[in-house]
Parts: sequence; structure tokens; C-alpha cells
Amino acid sequence: MSFRNRLILSAALAVAIAVALSSVIVYFAVRRQLLDQVDTALFQRAEYLQSIQGSHYVRPPLGAAGGYAQVVTARGGVMRDTGESITIPATLEARQVASGQRETFFSDMRVGDTRVRVITAPLTEGLAVMVVRPLDEVDLILNRLSLLLSLIAASGIALAAGLGRMVAQAALVPVHRLTEGAERVAAAGSPSHRIDVGGNDEIGRLATSFNSMLEALDDSQKSQRQLVADASHELRTPLTSLRTNIEVLARADELPEQEHQELLSDLKVQIQEFTVLVGDLVDLARGDEPEVGEEEIRLDHLVERAVQRIRTHWTQVQFTVDLKPGLIRGASSRLDRAVANLLDNAGKWSPPGSVVEVRVQGGEVAVRDHGPGIDEADLPHIFDRFYRASEARAMPGSGLGLSIVNRVVQAHGGTVSATNAESGGAEFRLRLPALPFSPPPEETGPVEPAN
Repeated sequence: MSFRNRLILSAALAVAIAVALSSVIVYFAVRRQLLDQVDTALFQRAEYLQSIQGSHYVRPPLGAAGGYAQVVTARGGVMRDTGESITIPATLEARQVASGQRETFFSDMRVGDTRVRVITAPLTEGLAVMVVRPLDEVDLILNRLSLLLSLIAASGIALAAGLGRMVAQAALVPVHRLTEGAERVAAAGSPSHRIDVGGNDEIGRLATSFNSMLEALDDSQKSQRQLVADASHELRTPLTSLRTNIEVLARADELPEQEHQELLSDLKVQIQEFTVLVGDLVDLARGDEPEVGEEEIRLDHLVERAVQRIRTHWTQVQFTVDLKPGLIRGASSRLDRAVANLLDNAGKWSPPGSVVEVRVQGGEVAVRDHGPGIDEADLPHIFDRFYRASEARAMPGSGLGLSIVNRVVQAHGGTVSATNAESGGAEFRLRLPALPFSPPPEETGPVEPAN
């Protein structure tokens, strides 16, 4: 069943239920009012008979306006006018009224083919009067009312179905427009198309959300294309250099031994740089993809291990640490890569014999070097992909290290910033959401900066 038909059916069903409930309420309300009128007339007639205190009066026939009356004794006897053939059964309840054991009450009976309403009231000691009035007129009115309400309900349901169809067609116009827009995007195969937003209603907000999704997808595709283009550009130079050196190495017999060894050393360095570049590209291609197996991580321990590794690479630089316990949640391998990139960047820009200060507190890692600092023109761009300052172009690297740091930190809900220290050098601060943590008793003592 189509959505439009379901909408029409739902509207018709809702109206049908509402009309049915209304009809039932109206029917029983009218029935109650009609019976109240009959009961009032019977009660007034019973009061009149009680007032004359005797049985010597002319009783009206069964169909009379005042109601047919008969007297019942406590033993079940019935007294009626001579020649009257209609007898109302003297029930147990009627005998109880005659004997004074029960109060006046109303009841429904059937006399022959006639449905009647009866009031039984005490008359004198040992006697009760039963006043009867047929309900033919009430039943006729109720039957006509039932037919009228049925016709009204049927007409209302039919009208609701027709109006529901019209409303559904009008309501589904923006849905059709949204569907056609989505089909155009699918047919074009490009997320650059947009869907017209017709208003601020639910459909309009859906169209706006769809456009936002298309915009994000378009940006993602553009970013991927740019990554491929940048990667192709960055890979071209090392590949050309590798090919040239390999071609020269093919003529190794013609080279002196010293040049041969220098060539092999250059090849090792180039292969290592090429490996790092490919690893960086893989990390960037992953983007903000969540790492499988996130866990609680002691940030101070992670930084300590990273510092130990980086010291073996930058042997001419002194790394000092001030590590206070901190607990975070994330992907250990990716966060380790981000911290290592910050430390490697600090080591690269530090003069031989200088100090790199590393501090950890809570969810923050601060890395401060004593190098030349960052040019003010470069500060807004140092976390951009493939961006390299003019001073860095003569150094090894691809310009991806800090970009990877930024991506990893953002994926973990944190931030990273860079500033120039007042006394010289650059300082990077990596901030991650910290978890509540109470260190074990053996770790609560003061932590002295370590070399």
C-alpha cells in the first residue's frame, strides 16, 4: 500500500471512529431523555392514584396518555376493571412493594408484542399500583434516530475519504518534490546538486537536512580528490629521486666505492622517508573514521613511552618530562602517533644541545621547544595538509605530521593549538576530554621532571 493510500485510510478510519463514538453517545443520550420523560409521566400518574386512595376509579386503556393501571396485592392478586383483558404479571418485586418490603421502582416488560415501561408504587397497606405505558413511540423515535445516525456516519466516512485524498495530495507535494530532487542527485551521481526548500515545516527541515548531508558529502569528495592530487604531487619527487638513484646504482661497477656507499645511504634515507610519507597518507585517508577497540588510556604512560622512542631518533636534543597522572578514552595507536608527531616536530626544530619540555596534566599534553619559533604568517596554516613553511622545505618531511595530529585529536573530541613562547621557541598544546581518575597510592607522590 502506498503512503498516500495509508494516509487516506488513516484519515477515514479516524473519522469513522469519531463518528461512531459520537453516534453512540447521541443515541444513548436521546434514549435516556425519552425514558426520563416516560418515567416522569408514570411517576405523576402513580402519585395521582396514591392521592385518591382507592380502587373505584375509571382506569384508562393500555395505550392511553396517562398509562394503564392495575392494583396488585401482597399475595399476588391483580385487580382490574371488569371486562379488561390485559393483565400485567404480578412479579415478586411488585408483591414486595405491596407488602411494604420495597420502595417504588421502574422496570421494562413485554405485554404481548408491546414493550412497556412500568412503575410499581405502594398504594395502601397490602396493595401496590402498577402503571404501564407502551414504549412504541420511544422505539419508533430511536429506530429513526439509528437510521439517521447510520446515514450520517456513512456520509461522514465517505466525505472523510474524499477530503483525505485531497489533503494527502496536497500534503505529499513537497514529498514528491523531495523525492524528485533525490532522484536527480542519484541520476547525476554528484552531490553538488541541491533540493529546493519549500518552507520551515517538517518536510522543509528534512530537505534542509538532506542538503546538509549532500554538502558534507560534496566536501568529502572534494577533500578526497584534493588528497589524491596532493599525494600525487608529493609522491612524484621521492619516486623520481628513487628511480634516479636506482638507475645510478645499476651502474655500481663504474662508481668508486665511496660514492657507491653514499648512494646506498641516500637510498636508505629516501626509502625511510617514502615509508613515512605513505604511512601519513594512509592516516589522512582514514580521516575521522573511529578506531575499533577504544579503551581507557593512561595519557602520562603513553607520552612517556613516546618520549623514550623519540630520544633514540633525536639524540642531540634533550627531552625533559613532567608527567602527572591522567586518564582518557580513545584509540591507543592513533593517539600514540599524534603525540609522536608532536615530539618529532619539536625535535626537528630544536638546535643541537637544546631542551624540549614535555608536560602532561589531566587530559593535556604540552610540548615546548627552544627553536626559532613559528612565523606569524605560518601560524594559521601549520595544521593544514601538506603545508610546509618556507624554512621547512629544506628539511625532511611531507608536511603531513601536524595535520595528522589535528585529525586524530578532533576525532577524539579534543583540540590542538600552537603558539610562540615569550622566551623563544614554539609550544603545542594537545587537549583531550579527561576521565575521572584516582592514581594508585604508590603514584600519589610528587613526580620530579626527568631527563
